[in-house]
Amino acid sequence: MDVKIAFLNGDLSEEVYMSQPEGFKENGKENMVCKLKRSIYGLKQASRQWYLKFDKILTSFDFIENKFDQCVYMKVNGSKYIFMVSISMTFYLLVAM
Repeated sequence: MDVKIAFLNGDLSEEVYMSQPEGFKENGKENMVCKLKRSIYGLKQASRQWYLKFDKILTSFDFIENKFDQCVYMKVNGSKYIFMVSISMTFYLLVAM
């Protein structure tokens, strides 16, 4: 499964400001900045914020993060693995066992 706009869905945990994009500047307001409400492409925090949101969702469904690889989550029923999710940036591999 490929999530096309994954990084745009991360919630920012800190205040981030950016310069106004070209074409948005008004005369007399050239020095104003924009406060971001959500992640945008190219933002350093975007991938981390998406990972934190995805982690929160998976753990809310009782998935357990692998101790050795933080990109692998497993769902356990007793002593048996029943489902595994492997993430790589915006691509997800789902495996039912």
